[in-house]
Amino acid sequence: MRIISGTCRGRKLTALEGRDIRPTSDRIKETIFNILGPQVKKAKVLDLFAGTGALGLEALSRGAAHAVFVDISAAACNIIGHNIDNCRFFEKTSLIRHDIFTGLLPPSVMSHCFDLIFMDPPYDRGYVSNILENQNIFSLLSDGGIVVAEHATKEILPHTLNGLDIYRQNKYSRTTISFLTRKQH
Repeated sequence: MRIISGTCRGRKLTALEGRDIRPTSDRIKETIFNILGPQVKKAKVLDLFAGTGALGLEALSRGAAHAVFVDISAAACNIIGHNIDNCRFFEKTSLIRHDIFTGLLPPSVMSHCFDLIFMDPPYDRGYVSNILENQNIFSLLSDGGIVVAEHATKEILPHTLNGLDIYRQNKYSRTTISFLTRKQH
C-alpha cells in the first residue's frame, strides 16, 4: 500500500493487520482520484472509517488543504498517526478516535464544512446507508462537496439519501464506489 501521486508519491504506508481489514486497492484509489481530479486541490477532507488513512493521505499528497481522520479502533488510530508522521502531514491533519454509531460526530468535526468526505466502512453491514441516513453528513458538506463511499456491490444504495444524490457509481467485482453530492432542485 502506497501513495500513488503528488508530493508523497511512492511513499509506503503501514498497513493494519487482521482478517477483517480490507484496504482500498491502488487501482480503485487511482480511479477515485482521477474522477475527483482538480477538486482535491485545497480541499478540506473528512476520512470516516479511516483505517490506515490512505484516502485522506492521498488527498493531502495531491494538494488538499487539511484532512480529519476518524476511526473507532485504537490500533487504526496508531497506524494513521504513524502514516501521518511518515508523510510529514502533521500540520495538515486531525486524528479523532470516535464511534460514529454512538451519536453525532464530535463538535470539533461538526463545526467544519468539508469538500470531500471519504467513507470506507466494513462491508456487508449496511453502514454506508446507515451513516448517510442517520448522521448529518449533509450539513458537513460544502457547496459542491462530494461524498465518496466504498461499499460492497451487493449493498444497493437508494439513489437519494438524506439530501444527497448518487451522481456516479463505479463497480469493481465485489466493490462499488458511489459518488454523492447535494440533491439538485
